[in-house]
Amino acid sequence: MHRSLGTSGTMPPTAGGGIARLAMARAREANIDPAPLLHQAALTFVQMEHRDTRIGVRNQIALLGLVADAVGDDLLGFHLAGGFELPEIGLLYYILASSATLGEALARAERYSTVANEGMRVQCRQDPDLCVRISYVGVPRHTDRHQMEFLVTAFVRVCRHLTGKSLRPVRVRFVHPRRGSSDEPDAFFGCKVAFGAESDEIAFARGASQLPLIGADPHLGEVLIRNCEEILTRRAAPASPMRVHVENAIAPILPHGRAQIADIAATLGMSQRTLARRLATEGATFTGTLEEMRRDLALGYLEDASLSISQIAWLLGFQEVSAYTTAFKRWTGTTPTQARMRSATTAAT
Repeated sequence: MHRSLGTSGTMPPTAGGGIARLAMARAREANIDPAPLLHQAALTFVQMEHRDTRIGVRNQIALLGLVADAVGDDLLGFHLAGGFELPEIGLLYYILASSATLGEALARAERYSTVANEGMRVQCRQDPDLCVRISYVGVPRHTDRHQMEFLVTAFVRVCRHLTGKSLRPVRVRFVHPRRGSSDEPDAFFGCKVAFGAESDEIAFARGASQLPLIGADPHLGEVLIRNCEEILTRRAAPASPMRVHVENAIAPILPHGRAQIADIAATLGMSQRTLARRLATEGATFTGTLEEMRRDLALGYLEDASLSISQIAWLLGFQEVSAYTTAFKRWTGTTPTQARMRSATTAAT
């Protein structure tokens, strides 16, 4: 398997590519040629056609965004997660399905989730609800919405399927803001989904960890665990640049105006000087990283007609719309309102 090196000389995180393949199929269903989208996401048909070929997690995220825009589906990840056969997940699905209880399955998800997607980390805790938190490593969280919505939705589907019960989470949270006004996710999860949260997580009621799984197979589980342990031993650790750590620390607190270097350094467990030095080795600065994040997010938020200019300013951590307008003009040479009008005109033609 060929994998390109990351900027630090180590391997960037990869995934099995199943979500990307579902997205490509969705584009074809909409009579959209996926070739240009694959090219923009730096992927090839050869990678898509060979299911044993892993692809970059960032490339998968990019493709999902491109397909979502092409088909006009703000809930692409959510919709894709609701319509595929769960065993298509592969090895990870079977190692969860062979568990005795939901709690054991979640513990295995925590240990082996990277077998399917190296950029994903699963953490489970009882506090007192059974909480499952999904985070990214080596992947900037602010660049994604569709992969995370797929992961959370598919995760709940798996839990329901394996227990044979219509489990309803007591809470579901996403770091990214809501886009559009659809209540489909609320109806599916059975609770009000929170957007713009400080973490991506699902929580089930206390006691859910003791639910037995209908397909428990301890002997198969032992075999699969040995298999997964061998995979983890052979696989090189993916790259996780300091800049990505900083971006992922900024993302959940950006709307609250707390994205200061002192706060981020404390979150990452280092001094401001150490943080600045480690960013410098990657040719980056804290201020530059924050500015580029804000610019990228601003351009994406402007495409969402449901967000007002003042709401976008808040999401980017600006206390005043005027400060946002000044920054946006510095980034693009135009104002947010002018950019939105130009984009609408282009779309209409």
